[in-house]
This record gives sequence, C-alpha cells and structure tokens, in this order.
Amino acid sequence: MTGSDATPSFRLAYVPGVMPDKWVRIWNERQPGVPLTLTQVPVEAAAQRLLGGDADAGLVRTPVDRSVFSAIPLYTEQTVVVVPKDHLVTAVDEVAVEDLADDIVLHPLDDVLDWESLPGRPALERPATTADAVELVAAGIGVLVVPLSLARLHHRKDLTHRPLKDAPESSVALAWPEDAKTDQVEDFIGIVRGRTVNSTRGRRQSPAGGESADADRGGVRRKPAPGKSAAGKSAGVKRTGKSGRGTPKNDRRGKPRRRS
Repeated sequence: MTGSDATPSFRLAYVPGVMPDKWVRIWNERQPGVPLTLTQVPVEAAAQRLLGGDADAGLVRTPVDRSVFSAIPLYTEQTVVVVPKDHLVTAVDEVAVEDLADDIVLHPLDDVLDWESLPGRPALERPATTADAVELVAAGIGVLVVPLSLARLHHRKDLTHRPLKDAPESSVALAWPEDAKTDQVEDFIGIVRGRTVNSTRGRRQSPAGGESADADRGGVRRKPAPGKSAAGKSAGVKRTGKSGRGTPKNDRRGKPRRRS
C-alpha cells in the first residue's frame, strides 16, 4: 500500500506445489474490500521477491533465512518417489531408500530436499527443473524423489508414486521481511493459524471501519445478554426471598378489596 489514501491490498507469493486456495477463500470472505494478488514464483526466487517488495508475504519452503525474515512453520510434507506405473516398487505400499539402489535417481537443479547422500545411481546430467525430471521419468530414464505436493502438481496418467521412508522432508512456512510486517500480513497470519474472525489475537474492526482500541489491548468488550443488565442481573425483575427483600410481582398487600 502506498500513500495514506491508497486502497489496502495484500500480495502473496507462493512456490510450486503449495496450494493456498483454502486460505485465499477465507481471506475473500473476511476481507472483501482488500484484494489479494497471488503470484507463483520459483523456489530459488521467493526470497528476492519478498526482499524486493514484490510481495507482502510468501508461502515458501524451508529453511528460511531468519536474519532477514520472520516465518511461521505451517506443515511438513511426505516424501514420495515418482515412477512409471510398471515399475517394480508399485507392488508395495511404501518404499525404502535402499530399494532404489539399482535405479537412476534424477536430481533436478530446483530440488527442494536436503540430501546428505543421494540414493540410487546418479544420472549423467541434472535436469534443470522438476518438470523436466518428470518427463525423463515418463521416458524411462530414471525415478524422481519429491514432496507429495510436487508429485501431484506434475501428475501424469502413465506415472504413479509411493511414500519413501527415511528420506529428507520438505516443510512449508509463511514468511515476510522482518521489518515489513503490515496489517494485512497480520490478518493472513490469523487465517493460516485457524483463528476465528472474532479472535482476540487478531485485529478487530470497529463499526466505523477502524481498529478497535480493545483489540490493541487484547481485550474484548461484550454486550450484556438479552434481558440482562450490565451488572449481570435480569432486567426488570425483582427478586424475593426469606429475608423479605423485594416484592413479589402478584402481591396485592396494601390494596383494599372492593365489596359488592
């Protein structure tokens, strides 16, 4: 947002495989007057996009440079091996890294897994992208190990995948520049953390459209329930007890009876 009179907006970058649809839908329901712009960016370019001001926040893969970014871990993905449908490992429900010892395991340049030791046999060249590696798997050149979301993103009818045990995993986080946390970033944090619209930890809007002073203090003003006063007593009702305090509603004492 630029200028004090500018219309607020929220720009969200996300890396391939991450599906922000649910959070975007909730944003649009809660913030109909604040447009959200989505931009998919390569994994290696996400940090620069955020630091360059091209996005307010990003759904990125860890690790995140915590010296310049604030980040909230969201989830960790299952790692799978992508193979042709006639591959031997399709006979089992789960694959061990050792089961790939005789396979060529493709290692694309945009790989998001932090391997200490690559499984299987290396290819002669590294594919430029995960999408290129998937094409090579379909051609019978080798197999590919990726997070589950990337296997789904590059799904093909002639390929399948199986969970891979004891392999590195990739986590996803919401990140933003440490010195550039906006109100819109705070609102999106509330959404990804599952806060309700009335959560005391989120920003609350006053009827005039401004922020509630109570929200800044972390407090919530509550209106008395219907039929009750601010002190919590039933409005318009007098109580009576053995002490004689109060007057019963139908008490007619002190009124003369009319004789016929």
